[in-house]
Amino acid sequence: MLDTKCNPTGHPADRLLNAIADLGSPVCVGLDPVASLLPDALQSMTPVSALATFGIGIIRAIRHIVPCVKIQSACYERYGADGMRVLADTLAAAKAEGVITILDGKRGDIGISAEHYAHAMFHTFGADWATVNAYLGVDGVAPFLAHGGAFALVRTSNPGSDALQSLQTSAGISIAETVADLVANAGKSSIGSSGYSALGAVVGATKAREAAALRMRMPEQMFLVPGFGAQGGRVGDVIPCFNQDGRGAIVTASRSVIFAAGASATDWISPIKHAAEAFAHEIRVGIAPATTASQSRA
Repeated sequence: MLDTKCNPTGHPADRLLNAIADLGSPVCVGLDPVASLLPDALQSMTPVSALATFGIGIIRAIRHIVPCVKIQSACYERYGADGMRVLADTLAAAKAEGVITILDGKRGDIGISAEHYAHAMFHTFGADWATVNAYLGVDGVAPFLAHGGAFALVRTSNPGSDALQSLQTSAGISIAETVADLVANAGKSSIGSSGYSALGAVVGATKAREAAALRMRMPEQMFLVPGFGAQGGRVGDVIPCFNQDGRGAIVTASRSVIFAAGASATDWISPIKHAAEAFAHEIRVGIAPATTASQSRA
């Protein structure tokens, strides 16, 4: 079982699943702000101030709709120390509103470097989950599990991932399936009362044909599913990422929600709230028939 001394609030997967159950839809909004795309109403501010206002505004708009927010660290890191302070404040605002946080930094290192990254993400910044690169093996993943939940890259949504992740090994399975087996085995020591591990997997919505096979290899992993909406993923694409009980995945949308208002809107909060509601409804309704059918077959 996961040592929760560094997580006094409980097991990461249990908390995430409880938050999903409370709000009724397994969705996550990706906070990937780009200063030049922010509403015109914020353009008179410095980029850092605009990011702060935009991020906290989004969190307040979605707090009773979406159980989880995925914050892209790179969007803040580019602004140096000031940007990192805004990142910390944004994560703190999400925590204050009861929103589960994923700090998306895709860290990939081993030993003391991985430990430093883990401490920064979970303690300095206070994230509940982090994204990590599993392609260094267990050594690059284990340090994070002592502090919180980690989503390891398994099958990513970008087109260029095919050049590596689809390659077949001598064992007759793909690189992605090989990494999935590694994640499944590494996650067995951190299973919560929900039956899910603190080590999850990133599986893109644009890789639906492979998702079912990856789910079979990783039945105890929470799937973080990017690529929905603006990147082309649809409801039918994400269904294979769920287990038969309708649990086990959280679907992420970013641009289609956070930039829903358009640049010229004076009221940019309401369109974001409405887009989050529509996203949550689409996933909730879309996966329900498939879940019911799977349960009846079981």
